[in-house]
Amino acid sequence: MIPIRSVNGASPVSLPSDLVGEREIEPSFAPHEERTKVRPAAKPPEPPPDPEVVPDVTGHATRRRYSRDYKRRILDEADRCTKPGDLGALLRREGLYASTLRDFRFQRERGLLDPGSIVRQTELKAQQKTERTRERQRLTELDRENQQLKRKLRQAEIVIEVQKKLSELLGIPLPTVPGESP
Repeated sequence: MIPIRSVNGASPVSLPSDLVGEREIEPSFAPHEERTKVRPAAKPPEPPPDPEVVPDVTGHATRRRYSRDYKRRILDEADRCTKPGDLGALLRREGLYASTLRDFRFQRERGLLDPGSIVRQTELKAQQKTERTRERQRLTELDRENQQLKRKLRQAEIVIEVQKKLSELLGIPLPTVPGESP
């Protein structure tokens, strides 16, 4: 039992020790009733967070990324699979698709899983970027040239139309080109 101090001259009361918190008993407005105030004890520490992965509730898919070591390990295990069903069991256990394994093999053939491949990958990406930039520049040039040619064609068509009308007014016959309708 825990003794509780009295407030405003009321007699002290004892409470069982299994109750948490400190209690004060105060006399209420009626002499036969007592009002009890309870102050909570300190909060217990929060448990550690659950290590389970929480699904994304926003609905956006996230792309899985695999380290080079993981890819090499999976490829080594896949190469050791000799019995029918072994490869399927490996893919199910790892949660992979056959197309992902194919991509891993392709990366290994190109040398992208080797330890020094980071340099090669950045060089490859830089080369691809410059190629795309060159392609964009060439496309822009071709568009510009196409617009200029369209403008010149419109001007030539207007000049030819004026020449036709002028020759009709002056009564000058126009030469006909074989294979072209008048």
